[in-house]
Amino acid sequence: MIPDIKRVETLISAEDVQVRCAELGAQISADYEGRDVTFVGILKGSIPFLSDLMRHVTAPLQIDFLECSSYSGGMQSSGAVRLVKDLSHSIEGKDVVIVEDIVDTGHTLRYLLENFLARGPRSVRICALLDKPEGRVDGEEFTIDYVGFTIPNKFVVGFGLDLGGYFRNLPYVGVYSPPESD
Repeated sequence: MIPDIKRVETLISAEDVQVRCAELGAQISADYEGRDVTFVGILKGSIPFLSDLMRHVTAPLQIDFLECSSYSGGMQSSGAVRLVKDLSHSIEGKDVVIVEDIVDTGHTLRYLLENFLARGPRSVRICALLDKPEGRVDGEEFTIDYVGFTIPNKFVVGFGLDLGGYFRNLPYVGVYSPPESD
């Protein structure tokens, strides 16, 4: 069944998302001035954010992608992270910025950090469009170097975030309210 768009209420407008992408791009540009950086977009949700963010970065920039999953199409994380698509290039000796759509439970990010650090990068920083600290489980705590917005513990869609593959194309971030059970 296709989820109903009428159940999505705007949380962060398209305009606010674009303003924040420009601000984060300027901050990353300043931090990496004179150095090259590799953005690693976490598929599939990071695509709109990474695309808009990188247009505002003036430092020499390469991009790569990695896909992992912990949601299996539902509204709750399964807690088990699985790697679906690995990086195309080595990150050894490189300055890496992991670009995420959302940091929620912390499971995926913990997995990514451990995985990336084992590959010998020069540095690893995290850039997330959304941070949902109330969603953390099992004491997962992280320093997110670049945060677009801190949001409440609600299920969000839009601007790359999905429900069963739907809503990624929305230009804003919205809260999805599921239909009540009968």
